[in-house]
Amino acid sequence: MDLSSRVVRMTRFLTMLAAAWPLLCVAQQTQTGMPQHLTLSDAIQQAEANEPIFAAAVAAQRSAKIDGYLAKAALLPSVTYHNQMLYTQPSVNAAQAGLTGTQGTPIFIANNAVHEYVSQGMVDEKIGLKQFADAQVASANAARATAEMEIARRGLVSTVVLLYYSVSTAQEKAKLQADALAEAQLFTSLTRKREAAREIAHADVVKAQLQMQQKQRDLSDANVAADKARLELGVLLFPDPRTPYNTDAPDQQRNMPTHEEVNQLAAQNNPEIRSAMASMRAADAGVRSARAAYLPNLGLNFTYGIDAPQFAKRGPDGVHNLGYSISGTLDIPVWDWLSTQKRVKQSEIQRDAAKVNLTATQRRLIATLEETYAEAAAAKDQLDLLDQSVHTAEESLTLTKLRYAAGESTALEVVDAQNSYLAAQTAQSDGLIRFETSLAALQVLTGNL
Repeated sequence: MDLSSRVVRMTRFLTMLAAAWPLLCVAQQTQTGMPQHLTLSDAIQQAEANEPIFAAAVAAQRSAKIDGYLAKAALLPSVTYHNQMLYTQPSVNAAQAGLTGTQGTPIFIANNAVHEYVSQGMVDEKIGLKQFADAQVASANAARATAEMEIARRGLVSTVVLLYYSVSTAQEKAKLQADALAEAQLFTSLTRKREAAREIAHADVVKAQLQMQQKQRDLSDANVAADKARLELGVLLFPDPRTPYNTDAPDQQRNMPTHEEVNQLAAQNNPEIRSAMASMRAADAGVRSARAAYLPNLGLNFTYGIDAPQFAKRGPDGVHNLGYSISGTLDIPVWDWLSTQKRVKQSEIQRDAAKVNLTATQRRLIATLEETYAEAAAAKDQLDLLDQSVHTAEESLTLTKLRYAAGESTALEVVDAQNSYLAAQTAQSDGLIRFETSLAALQVLTGNL
């Protein structure tokens, strides 16, 4: 094998290794079982880099920005350096035509000489209302694409927040089910001991065993739900969704902004309103662009260079070949079979639809703000009640177990107390995630997240 073949194979191997390196690192991390700590900001950042819908919105925003640049560049003069060599068959009967020349006369009368060289710099400029209106349309479309990208980002953030806290909530519920199973196992052991001491009937043991078996099934379902929640978030964040990671628990601080602050920030930072307003500006500019077809267009041209039989500054007789020319054209529209009128009507229809969309977006923003704030406020108010419910249910379970040990209550009462305590803990976990997601929704609406 020669040296070049070895170099090619080594290059291919290094290229494949570089492409597979991230997956190898993920696989090694998965095998070693070393979970990485993942904050909410880290999750949002990684989701923005991996989510295809948001990537499409970013691409559309960048493309619209380039379209705006191109539309503005079309307003400026264009410069072209034109070079051409033209050869035409000479006329055989040039002398009979009364024309003389060193090169003879070209057989095509439209051409200037048998040998013609053109080397000219040309500056062209077109001036019309349509060009300015098209630039305004492109600028408004770029602003709308930017707002749409922000809408996609906030939607992605809302999804990440929900999945992020769902992971911690699912893990907490699995832990609660494990504690409930341990409690059921202890109660089953107690009933068996009391049955052996002939203090209770066998029915209590059966009831305790049924409760323990139910808790085993609930724990299995809770573990499956926790795994599903981790995989759903992992799909957004990692090349391998099975990558182990840890998340932060919901913040125990229960602060939320005032209603006036939320309204003020949402009015300033709402991308839906910006998108609707940009669409309205684009529709207005579209009407002006369509009406511009009724007006004349002015074209200007400046040309400097040579157009001569010799490719030189001076001809054989000392004639200057370098020169310039200036031309101007004014195109006045006369008749186009009412096409311009139909385009104007079409653009006005689109403008009316944009007005309706703007007012509908404003109404929807007001309703969304009220609904989201009411949801967050209700979730915040219920957190204290849920804390009290957990404390009360725990005290009830403790007292019921003591009464059962003293023979003053039944196994059914103990089981009911256990289920009530577990239900209160689960409701507390759900209430906390409800408050966090509602608060995150407010932060998304106000642009703080």
